[in-house]
Amino acid sequence: MTPRENRTTSPDTPERIEDVDVSTEMQGSFLEYAYSVIYSRALPDARDGLKPVQRRILYMMSEMGLRPERGHVKSARVTGEVMGKLHPHGDASIYDAMVRLTQPFMLRVPLIDGHGNFGSLDDGPAAARYTEARLAAPALAMTAGLDEDVVDFLPNYDNSHMQPEVLPSAFPNLLVNGASGIAVGMATNMAPHNLIEVVAGAQHLIANPKATLDDIMSFIPGPDLPSGGTITGLAGVRDAYATGRGAFKTRAKVSIENITPRKMGLVVTELPYLVGPERVIEKIKDGVGNKKLSGISDVTDLTDRTKGLRLVIGIKTGFSPEAVLEQLYRYTPLEDSFNINNVALVDGGPKTLGLIELLQVYIQHRIQVVTRRTRYRLARRRERLHLVDGLLVAILDIDEVIQVIRTSDDTEQARARLMSVFELTEVQAEYILELRLRRLTKFSRVELEAEQDQLRREIAELEQLLSSDRNLRALVSDELGEVAERFGTPRRTLLTEARPSAATTGSRKQPVSLELADTPCIVYLSTTGRAVRVDVPEEPSTVASAPRRAKHDSIQSSIATTSRTEIGAVTTAGRLLRMTPLDLPVVPENSVQLGAGVRMRDYLGLTDKKERVLALVDLASPRSIVLGTAQGVVKRVVAGDWANRPDFELITLKPGDLVVGAAQGEDADDLVFITSDAQLLRFAASSVRPQGRAAGGMAGINLSSGAAVVSFAAIASAEDAVVVTIAGSTSTLPGTDAGTAKVSSLAEFPAKGRATGGVRAHRFLRGEDTLLLAWAGPTPALASGADGAVRELPAGGAKRDASGVPLVADVAFVGTSRIHPPR
Repeated sequence: MTPRENRTTSPDTPERIEDVDVSTEMQGSFLEYAYSVIYSRALPDARDGLKPVQRRILYMMSEMGLRPERGHVKSARVTGEVMGKLHPHGDASIYDAMVRLTQPFMLRVPLIDGHGNFGSLDDGPAAARYTEARLAAPALAMTAGLDEDVVDFLPNYDNSHMQPEVLPSAFPNLLVNGASGIAVGMATNMAPHNLIEVVAGAQHLIANPKATLDDIMSFIPGPDLPSGGTITGLAGVRDAYATGRGAFKTRAKVSIENITPRKMGLVVTELPYLVGPERVIEKIKDGVGNKKLSGISDVTDLTDRTKGLRLVIGIKTGFSPEAVLEQLYRYTPLEDSFNINNVALVDGGPKTLGLIELLQVYIQHRIQVVTRRTRYRLARRRERLHLVDGLLVAILDIDEVIQVIRTSDDTEQARARLMSVFELTEVQAEYILELRLRRLTKFSRVELEAEQDQLRREIAELEQLLSSDRNLRALVSDELGEVAERFGTPRRTLLTEARPSAATTGSRKQPVSLELADTPCIVYLSTTGRAVRVDVPEEPSTVASAPRRAKHDSIQSSIATTSRTEIGAVTTAGRLLRMTPLDLPVVPENSVQLGAGVRMRDYLGLTDKKERVLALVDLASPRSIVLGTAQGVVKRVVAGDWANRPDFELITLKPGDLVVGAAQGEDADDLVFITSDAQLLRFAASSVRPQGRAAGGMAGINLSSGAAVVSFAAIASAEDAVVVTIAGSTSTLPGTDAGTAKVSSLAEFPAKGRATGGVRAHRFLRGEDTLLLAWAGPTPALASGADGAVRELPAGGAKRDASGVPLVADVAFVGTSRIHPPR
């Protein structure tokens, strides 16, 4: 098209009309709109994990002084300040973003402390005029250092105020809190993670820039959702960590309980991420109405502020709770999916990022922040040292300084003469002219000299920090560790390789029968604390497979049971916790891989980091449970003396004592103590009288001064058992010396009486003074490191009091490698 001729309506108001192609105009306008949505609204920045509106809210609240130790202010005031000064959109979008930063069920680490009704998964928040807010403590870590030139500032929409391009972000907020947003032609959906785990992964990547994905996943095994629950199947998580795209299934945390003396029920205490209880109740009612769900009598929501989420689903008489639960997983949001799409802004453009790339972008950002902060502090200290140097010159010859000033005609002449006479700079001379007389005392000189020395030390430290990239990376790592220590919380979401329900995997088959078979199975517990279930025929084979060499496959305990039978787990605190193996990951009988198992401390909900599971026991067995403690106490608990509680104590421990070994045994068994000073005592189990649960046990071994028991076991056959001892030095730092190891036959050690001192089990070499680790059990023995990787042990057959052979790598656990049905 050709432009029309210009026309004017009057000589003073010229008018220009130009014809343009509509498709060209629409294309250009849409591209501008799409770029604005992508860059300025919908996608988070990979460095601080925030969208522009979220960043502006946190910055403005920081500028308003809404710190955690101060009172809350109306949310409407915050939205008004953000809208008036920084955000060129409506107050509704600002308040919606502010609400999300407040909700603990949305973010793993909330950044705003809200007061009032900020909504739930089923209901929206109250209006901004009714709620109040202030910054949460973690938000201070996000904004710390803004006054030290750590990031660039940009003008706001009308050039009247400045705002940060990105926040310093002292922790990886994008991974910790996740993000969601829909742009034009793309979207982002990122899962929250545990702060402690993410920081550990970042620290490892800082120390090892060439670390692999498997290395990082040993620190960040999977998402940690604010609502808890269980992630079933980790293949999709690994895909997302590798490529930036993937999916996983989440399940509610459900327990089977007696809701009345004669009625069983399903109690839901944790729901999948972004699923509210009202949505679950509605789906259950719809399923019962259209006959997809059966066996459900009622649903009651007992959620309150004290106990948290508690959804009770009543089961009709004659129906299996396990089968009803499987139906609920299939047809209700008690099992839900989460699709990961890690799209974030990198250098101003959208990019799909894997786990390592996300960490690398954040680490590079923190290195730049720390570098700029160090340069800023260095410049300020140099400026102050320059002034202090000049002030000391003036104080040392103050009479002449006063004379020069008094004889000068004006300030300009005084400044010039000071610079000439005392060889001062203009800045120093001006500072001296503004000096108050009270600073001219003798004490002030001492203070200034001390300040001068302190400034020189700080300048040297800052210059050394800037001179080395290694020092900068170490400082970034240390600061991350401090943030994790302050704000980190234990993991809430259980990770397991259990299979999701059939309906969620696309199967169109009818649901399984409500009468589930009570399948015979064997439960294996690895030395690293993982457990799996192996479903076996009615008459299992004597050996399921040859010894394996896979990660986590060193076996600590095993038990033959059925999938619905209640068994016990004995811990180092002397407690027995009831459990059923129904929800444990199932692995094939001919290829047992304990690495696919669930962590027992997560499965049982152990909160004490020092408490771990030692053994699995059969609660229906007539055999007693035998325990050995670090202080040399032995106890056999009367078979069947089990409290009708989810957990209870098996032994009354003395202060500072803990259980080091537990098993189920018979009178014909041998009990074996191994101490830190390399003494082994073997005696008959029949010499220990069974006691009730409340008893404290009896003397098992006579310990020498300063010694402690490092291993206790019950052995059925000494001829088929070995003793593994690993010696080292108490003065050596952990991880610097793997020590020496020896493998001997237990039959080499003579049996003695209970409460005696035993015989020597290991001859210490020069520099060795303790046993780092010991184990007695069925052959063959299998050692592993702290990460579960297999470690090589020396060949067996060594003399019982021989010295050890140096190890190549640290050994953290020793167990057996045989897969066989337990006795």
